[in-house]
Amino acid sequence: MTSSEEYRRQIMRDLSEGNVESLDDVSYDNFDDFAQRTTTDQRRQLFGRSVNPQQIPPSQMEPELQKAIAQIKPNERDDVARAFFKHLKSRGLDDRHLEQQLNLSTRNPNRMTADDVSRLASFAYHNHPDIFREVLAEQPGIIKFLSNPIVAGIIGIAAAKWLGSRK
Repeated sequence: MTSSEEYRRQIMRDLSEGNVESLDDVSYDNFDDFAQRTTTDQRRQLFGRSVNPQQIPPSQMEPELQKAIAQIKPNERDDVARAFFKHLKSRGLDDRHLEQQLNLSTRNPNRMTADDVSRLASFAYHNHPDIFREVLAEQPGIIKFLSNPIVAGIIGIAAAKWLGSRK
């Protein structure tokens, strides 16, 4: 196991053990358990402003996104693409325009490649970090595969703040 995997596991273990009294004696076995048992609002609050280009430079985030999106299940990847399109559409960006601008192979989320979804995620991260955070809150599976210790550390810091605010 690489040191970044160990670090990510430790962050998730720390998150799951946190202050269990403040979570009404709730603890999480692993990240999947955390993702399933927390609400979108809780995750939205957790990620707050900690996941954005000012905290994590695009040069670090983009390769991480590519690896993470390539590892999630195809049906989850479709859901991620659908969520990005939905939120970007609310800002007046239609899927046809995004397909051309980002040089996507298709605008159909069911047919998008991991590379297409990565481009869409990178675009949101650069230009609409609030949408990026919203999609992470709705589709937390991406976070599970982010391996960079800096990314995991920032998520851990956000988790610690979230746990501390629940007292």
